[in-house]
Amino acid sequence: MTTGLSPEGTTTATAALGTLIRGHRLRIGLTQRELADLSTISVRAIRDLEKGKALRPRAETIRLIADGLRLGPRARTALEEAVRRGHHGGGSRHLLLERCAPPAPLHPLIGRQAEAAVLAEELRSGAERLVTVVGLSGVGKTRLALETAARLHDAGFPVLWHTAPGAVTDSLPPDDDPLLALTTACAAHLQGPEPRTHPGTATAHGTGTGASYGTPAPADEQPPAALLAALGDRDALLVLDGAAPARLDFPRLTRLLRELPGLRVLLTADTPWNVPGERLFLLAPLDAPRPDAPARADAPAVRFLLGRIRQVRPDIVPDERSLADVAWVAHRLDGHPLALAAAASWLTVCDLPTLRGIVETDPAALLDHLADGRSGSHLRDGVARTLAQLPASSRELVGRLCTAAGDDFDLDEVVRLTGRSLPDCGRMVRTLLIGGVIRPGTDHGRSTFRVLRVVRALAARPEPGPPANAASCASSGPAGMPETRDSDASAVAAPAAA
Repeated sequence: MTTGLSPEGTTTATAALGTLIRGHRLRIGLTQRELADLSTISVRAIRDLEKGKALRPRAETIRLIADGLRLGPRARTALEEAVRRGHHGGGSRHLLLERCAPPAPLHPLIGRQAEAAVLAEELRSGAERLVTVVGLSGVGKTRLALETAARLHDAGFPVLWHTAPGAVTDSLPPDDDPLLALTTACAAHLQGPEPRTHPGTATAHGTGTGASYGTPAPADEQPPAALLAALGDRDALLVLDGAAPARLDFPRLTRLLRELPGLRVLLTADTPWNVPGERLFLLAPLDAPRPDAPARADAPAVRFLLGRIRQVRPDIVPDERSLADVAWVAHRLDGHPLALAAAASWLTVCDLPTLRGIVETDPAALLDHLADGRSGSHLRDGVARTLAQLPASSRELVGRLCTAAGDDFDLDEVVRLTGRSLPDCGRMVRTLLIGGVIRPGTDHGRSTFRVLRVVRALAARPEPGPPANAASCASSGPAGMPETRDSDASAVAAPAAA
């Protein structure tokens, strides 16, 4: 699924002027400033051309840019043709696409700069065209997608953003999205009428997938014609936030990517799609200092928790004692953003030392956000759903890990607890990592893992009655774990490599 736009390829003659200039510039490794120096054109003019804002450049400007890019006769002709198309009204489409921006986040990005930089570069360059960000509910998948989309939009990509019905949003939609209806139609087209599952297919969590990639799409399942006309060969990003991979139709996506060579697709989901070419991006909670390490206000989880504390208790000053309490709570809750936000909300009814005591004795009680009951329900249902979707062998392993002595474990411990071979244990650990049930660490100089405290707390105290979308979790298994019917309890499918 790694298909980029080649400035010298067959699509050059029909590419937009800005796409051509940017493609040639990136191909030879020039920044906008370096191209400006070589061509004697201002950086602003080059930026406007690449973004499609300058629709009627002078012939001399194009000649200077072509000289700076060292283009041959064929590539120069393509630039001139793109300018002529713009003069005949082609620029109106690009002005329309320029307004296609991602939603505005309501909170700053904390501790995810490295992940956002990697995702943005992979998608911008075309090295990856299909990326799925997975992680436990509330870990920050949407916030990372917002930052990635914003970076691509700044680079000139129109962003088509679709939030799945029922997904929890933490952003403000654009005031005027000219392609909102087309984005909605595209998302509906990719879902298809019903998931088409081959017998025996399974995701990393043992559930079926709608990715019937062995069956070609029927001829009448064409992408929305209006979307194809609007995007053409322009670079663009489609974000499906809160996607349900089991409902997505891979043949339709394949056709869409073939028809739109500049399109990239970014999914946020609880589980992988498990289709060819999928780049799986595992999102762990924020880093938090260990209790035996000095408390650091700049640790991502501590910064996040301090920010939420300021919203409810601005009188709490992060002195040495309070900072130690904040760092301890951040580590105890594994740096999980939604759990930290819920814990901070309790400071309206208690002080920081009391909050620390509750986290130590009964953390499950703090996972309901006092100011927003939906957040607590969202977290509980998300964790229950993740546990229910695990294969039976992985659920049993989680139960044993929750009752084993100590928080950290390694592969040797998994082999000892299960009696299985090392490859089987490695696959089980990977399944738990993909589900976000455990997080990795190297605090002891070796690769270790630990079950998230959120998972431990909610697994030990399941809610009465079935959670949303997990009706089969009514009974309990090992260590209070939800039980569900597993079509192949012993199989743990290995998804596409991250």
